[in-house]
Amino acid sequence: MRILEQEPLSAHTTFRIGGSASYYMIPENAEEIREGIRFAKERGLPFITIGRGSNMLFPDEGYDGVVIEIGSGMNQIEYLESGKIRAQAGALLSAIASEAARHSLTGFEFAGGIPGTLGGAVVMNAGAYGGEIKDCIVNARVMDSAGNESILDREHLELGYRTSVIQSRGDLVLEAEFQFETGDPGEIRERMKELNAKRREKQPLEFASAGSTFKRPEGHFAGKLIEDAGLRGYRVGDAQVSEKHCGFVVNRGHATAKEVLAVICDVQKKVLESSGVKLEPEVKIIR
Repeated sequence: MRILEQEPLSAHTTFRIGGSASYYMIPENAEEIREGIRFAKERGLPFITIGRGSNMLFPDEGYDGVVIEIGSGMNQIEYLESGKIRAQAGALLSAIASEAARHSLTGFEFAGGIPGTLGGAVVMNAGAYGGEIKDCIVNARVMDSAGNESILDREHLELGYRTSVIQSRGDLVLEAEFQFETGDPGEIRERMKELNAKRREKQPLEFASAGSTFKRPEGHFAGKLIEDAGLRGYRVGDAQVSEKHCGFVVNRGHATAKEVLAVICDVQKKVLESSGVKLEPEVKIIR
């Protein structure tokens, strides 16, 4: 297992923001994750797991603890049989979507352009364009903060809108199994191409961001509420409400976590004043 000290977190998050982690570990199996947890506990340090760092905002001061990256060291994807695929937590969602398409399996096209890994996607029941993880997951193998493993089926995962029992218990995902239907390979590829084109057209992919900044409030769209509050392009330093899609706060170059948080707070306040709707961040803000 690789262990790095004082590793800049801006190099490991899609926001390109964050100070240094005291320790940054890259395990290659479940036992090495346990080692990382033990390492943290023996030193009285907090620990956190990340994948591609695509839905997180670390503070400018850094993280005085242990960051465990479940990524390239644990990214195996395996086609089983009868439409089933098993993948490790560090596998990219785009790679799983491609593997499903390779076997003419439909049901994961929605995830092909989500810039994250499987572990975080299961924890938050990631979704896009009408699809969610809960639509196709069979079970997940998880580990608790004591290093104990268990397998949770779909029902016991308690997957809801951007939430799961894994999140509420503070567990981490090791791998998950999915069940898909057989589809037409040409249609599957075409659907993936269409959704990726839609993302490029609608989302500010030219700037660093953590994806959608706010959860979708019931009966509303966060981006529309933000636009209606007159906040398109609203900016604090290099943190800005995207001019392309108001649901994204982007880093225009050298934004700090403090600037991003200022934009988030100002947006929440002004949207509440203009519409009476309280926006909740979808981005995981690490304190």
